[in-house]
Amino acid sequence: MNTICIIYDKLRFEEKKIYSKVKEKGLDATLVDGKLLTFDTESSKQNLSFGDIILQRVISHNRGLHLTYCLEQIGFSVVNTFNVGEICGNKLITSMVLKKNNVPTPKTTFAFSTESARECMKNLGYPLVVKPIMGSWGRGVYQIKDQSMAEMLLDSRQDNDNSFSRIYYFQELVDRPSRDIRCIVIGDQIVASVYRYSSENEWRTNVAVGGRTEEAPMTAELQEIVLKASSAVGGGILGVDLMEDKQRGYLVHELNNTVEFRGASTVCKSDIAGAITDYLVKLSTK
Repeated sequence: MNTICIIYDKLRFEEKKIYSKVKEKGLDATLVDGKLLTFDTESSKQNLSFGDIILQRVISHNRGLHLTYCLEQIGFSVVNTFNVGEICGNKLITSMVLKKNNVPTPKTTFAFSTESARECMKNLGYPLVVKPIMGSWGRGVYQIKDQSMAEMLLDSRQDNDNSFSRIYYFQELVDRPSRDIRCIVIGDQIVASVYRYSSENEWRTNVAVGGRTEEAPMTAELQEIVLKASSAVGGGILGVDLMEDKQRGYLVHELNNTVEFRGASTVCKSDIAGAITDYLVKLSTK
């Protein structure tokens, strides 16, 4: 019997749904709180029991990334892999990888000091979007509308002791409808595609800030771009987020390593948790 281990740090809808689906299919499942795990340089696969395959669903990017690295070095198979998590968890790296693989993306600029950031914003032009290179749920994502707001941003970053606050990630403000698209990819299959609409008086489309979801049609063009983006970062179980530029069409702006699907599951007919389970079983028998 296949044994699937789900490592988490907070049990959300997604982890509970996947665990329930694994049990429903008659498979052995374990839930492990990643906050309680310890490893040392003597750890080995022989003295640890995590089953045939591990699904890493830790919310904290750094915790999940380092847990994945330890588990892979010991010899366990982890979904998603360390390399995929490292790329998807850093927006700068994601943007560079997508561009290298000819995936259409918004124009994005990086800077590494206050002076160069000021110059980058002037060159990119206002309004523009600033994002932290790490983070999710729309946190720390702002529209910079003019030079005055730009100076406020630079001042606030100067007062921030976080080492990543000195790395600036600026993106053009894409001319798009008040929505984006999230596609959930499992291996080489797209199992869900939804529009995420921004709420009233909010330009971000994240469900965490009040956005709503609606099933989106899967066109051939959308499928091609989404699968190309997934392949570019290494594949696995991913959320691919796109915007619809009125002139250029689909632009991929983010990939999610531990994708949430509560919103998608309420509007899509596909069994997302079931597809994840089947994918894990397939990998564990290779």
